[in-house]
Amino acid sequence: MIVIQRVRVRWSAAGRGAPQADARRGLNHAVQIPTPLPAIDVVVHDVFADEAAKYTRREDVLAGDVGIVRSLDLSLAFDGAAVTVARLPGKAAFPRSGRSTYLFTLTQGQVGRYRANFRFRFTDCACDPSWYYEDWVVHVSNGDVAPNRFLRGEPDRDVDNRVRLYDSPARQTSR
Repeated sequence: MIVIQRVRVRWSAAGRGAPQADARRGLNHAVQIPTPLPAIDVVVHDVFADEAAKYTRREDVLAGDVGIVRSLDLSLAFDGAAVTVARLPGKAAFPRSGRSTYLFTLTQGQVGRYRANFRFRFTDCACDPSWYYEDWVVHVSNGDVAPNRFLRGEPDRDVDNRVRLYDSPARQTSR
């Protein structure tokens, strides 16, 4: 079983200032996994907090085969008991990525964390300069996981691809 939790926080260009940042501070942290989880190949706990909804969290649980992770712009590849996690190219205007990006490989029982932030256009038209922003924290467990595992303890693999969305140097770490 693969368990994935994606926590996303979304805000508008008008919500970029310090007071607005204070309102969303801490919303991008992992939360308790709902129980019981379906006993199926892949379970996704998708948590979303949007400025437009006053940062009220919405939580969904999706379950299915490995194809459901495509809705998260992720892919999974298996090699025996190990699973490799990659980020698929998405619709982000910044940072731009035209190809899949390797994140990490997890052996049975390991947990990985991927952190990233993005700037998106509201429409696909270059004539519309309206933007929105998202901050993601994604935890992936290769194997069943305790409901509080993503809250406590360090991940076995940690990839931080957050960038400064206002044209400052990128911050890239991995372990």
